[in-house]
Amino acid sequence: MTSLTRDAARQRAELLSVRSYDLRLDLTIDDRYFGSVTTVRFSCLRPGSSTFVDVAASTLRSAVLNGRPLNLSRAFDADAGRLTLADLDATNELVVDAVMAYSHDGEGLHRHVDPADDRTYLYAMSFLDAAPRWFACFDQPDLKAPVTVDVRCPPDWTVAGNGPATEVEPGHWQLAATGPLATYFTTVIAGPYHQVRDTHDGVPLVLHVRQSLAEHLDRDAEELFAHTRTGLDELHRLFGVRYPWGEYHQAFVPEFNAGAMENPGCVTFRDQLIFRSRATDADRADRAVTIAHEMAHMWFGDFVTMRWWDDLWLNESFAEYLGHRILGEHTWAAFGIERKSWGYRADRRPSTHPVAGNGAADAAAALTEFDGISYAKGASALRQLAAHLGDEVFLAGLRRYMTTHGNGNAEFADLVAAWTEAGAVDLDAWAQAWLRTSGLDTLAIDAGEVVRQSPTGTPRPHAIAVAGFGSDGSELWRERVSVAADRMSVPHTAADQAASELVLPDAADETWAKVVLSDDAWGAMSTALAGFPDPRTRVMVWNALQLTVADAELDPVRAVDIVIGALPAETDDAIMATVGRWVQHTVAGSYLSETARADALARISAVMLTVASAGEPGSGRQLAAARLAIAATPDTVLLRRWLANDHLPAGLVIDTELRWAVLARLAQLGAVSEDEIDAEAAADHSSQGAVHAARCRAARPNASAKRAAWQTLMTDAERPNYELYAIAEGFWRPEQAAFTAPYVARYFDEIASTAKLRSGWVVDRLALVAYPWTAVEPATLEGTQRLLASDTLPPGLRRSIVDAGDDLRRALAVRQRFG
Repeated sequence: MTSLTRDAARQRAELLSVRSYDLRLDLTIDDRYFGSVTTVRFSCLRPGSSTFVDVAASTLRSAVLNGRPLNLSRAFDADAGRLTLADLDATNELVVDAVMAYSHDGEGLHRHVDPADDRTYLYAMSFLDAAPRWFACFDQPDLKAPVTVDVRCPPDWTVAGNGPATEVEPGHWQLAATGPLATYFTTVIAGPYHQVRDTHDGVPLVLHVRQSLAEHLDRDAEELFAHTRTGLDELHRLFGVRYPWGEYHQAFVPEFNAGAMENPGCVTFRDQLIFRSRATDADRADRAVTIAHEMAHMWFGDFVTMRWWDDLWLNESFAEYLGHRILGEHTWAAFGIERKSWGYRADRRPSTHPVAGNGAADAAAALTEFDGISYAKGASALRQLAAHLGDEVFLAGLRRYMTTHGNGNAEFADLVAAWTEAGAVDLDAWAQAWLRTSGLDTLAIDAGEVVRQSPTGTPRPHAIAVAGFGSDGSELWRERVSVAADRMSVPHTAADQAASELVLPDAADETWAKVVLSDDAWGAMSTALAGFPDPRTRVMVWNALQLTVADAELDPVRAVDIVIGALPAETDDAIMATVGRWVQHTVAGSYLSETARADALARISAVMLTVASAGEPGSGRQLAAARLAIAATPDTVLLRRWLANDHLPAGLVIDTELRWAVLARLAQLGAVSEDEIDAEAAADHSSQGAVHAARCRAARPNASAKRAAWQTLMTDAERPNYELYAIAEGFWRPEQAAFTAPYVARYFDEIASTAKLRSGWVVDRLALVAYPWTAVEPATLEGTQRLLASDTLPPGLRRSIVDAGDDLRRALAVRQRFG
């Protein structure tokens, strides 16, 4: 399909006003295709004009405009996915009858057959421009309209979507008209889904999941409903506008690319969020934040929708910020270590961009900016803005924005106007510094002052805490500072300064900056870091460590020493898990030589095994430590014992997911056979089991395993998206260069062709995950640069290669400096 340009969208929006969509879906044809009949009613402001409707049909059976059949051979461009509509009337009705293909890539109308019981499940994913893959539409965010849906399906299925669903008779469902919807968040789910129901404050609440996960949903349903009730109550209070979408369905669906999608009235989530094995506290907290994030979208993004994709941040930054705010201060530590660290990486790459005002030329380009900047940096900027304006003005502006633009579209200028009317002053200067520039400021302490450097040339104001600490990490004092100049004094006494072994800026991890520490400060961290009482302080230091090592300013061996000294005492399992994965994958996997890598992994495994053995039995912290120990250990005897439920730490259970983690590590070490993987997959006869098995097969260090994996990645158009990702994750291992070396050059020769084999999200994601990150050599960087010199790469695939190449460039720089 041809990506819609901003200019074309503007012209079409100036010409048309869409009144309604009526969709009729026939899901009974066969296992490859479904019928889609769309009736769209719309007005034309200049009768006699022409436009086009977006439709990606396998077969376009007919199209009738105002009772006049269209000549499809002339009007329909199948490659572009566009049907030309000529000689429009003032009031128009278009009926498009199409046969469309089910997808296996998580976009359009995705079809999944659960291997656990052979039941079939469908869900529609329309973001960002996938709606035309399941119904004909004017696919742009500012042509919103009410939608009704009529569905024919097998009689044992249930159906849900944006509007309340009614079963007319077995196998026939109707979804009532909605409020105005943008096409990109229109959805339907269909299949023998298991449901759990509740009601809160007059809003019907429904949870959906595959039958094979029913017992796991039932176990956690009250927890999920509790988070939902909390979110509804808090968002009603914050916005002063009632939930506008009638029922609230939350569907946990298979093979979902994103974490979730904010379809009004029917949010879709990846079904890994229904835990079939034990989960850590961090796992559950992440799920709670995701629920709150998507609910915030019901107002920010759905009720008021951006006019064009360059204001995507209005959706995601606000949902990210509000999702954490709803659940309380305790969630900001996880935000810092998980989300900000993701955003920091994005903001330091060649592909960085401002939070706002990027002027995306088309939808495909806009999708490349759907990243940690749009989410984490934008949310961090909003935290700073709330501190800058004060909560009263901040919330008053949001309420004014909602009431003024509800059920319609808006731009960032409209939000600035709402805040200004609520009492904000000089927002343009703040927005210029925070939202229209890219990159990170740096913050440091020098001679009792906060020192700010702004590489962008546009200094940002920072509202932060500065704190002093003893050598054991105990906090001695804390002061609020508004950093509005390049050097700002900190209001504390000489006695405080003299007693402080360490003075740290941004001690509550509130802003968006790289904190620069002295060599002496890093020397003290093995002891002090574990003692900081505020987890947000620890997050700030851990993020500073990651940034400093990535900039080749600190020897990665010293970073391992700091991790070994401080991480075992970490009480927050989100911090433990994230830092542990970083030191294993990035530091040991990319920055260290082969000998140093083996030593680092052995040390990490040993200390994490000690934590798992000494930790509270059954705790999330114990589980997080056990996961890290398994992923790093070279000890196949230990892994075999754990697989046999022998010599386990008290309270640790080797359940389904942990069994697969053990088997994956054995596969990496060459200590598991193909037959054993097959047997484990047969015992765990589920879609998750199939994904784990695919990863294990690709991870085995032998030529035939790598050959089969590569063949699947580059040529199999039908393989489900999750299995492709797992194969790519298993393929590259630093210690397996003897088997993967031939595929480094092949990646650069072949990866572009996958854009002809598949489409959308899966192409871009696979290009990133399948990149030869373990080949930390100048030749790999040269291959990256040669590929990027091509002017035919799709934008999303190009972005993935740019980002992966930048990570490799940093790894080379670290090795060149430190050996």
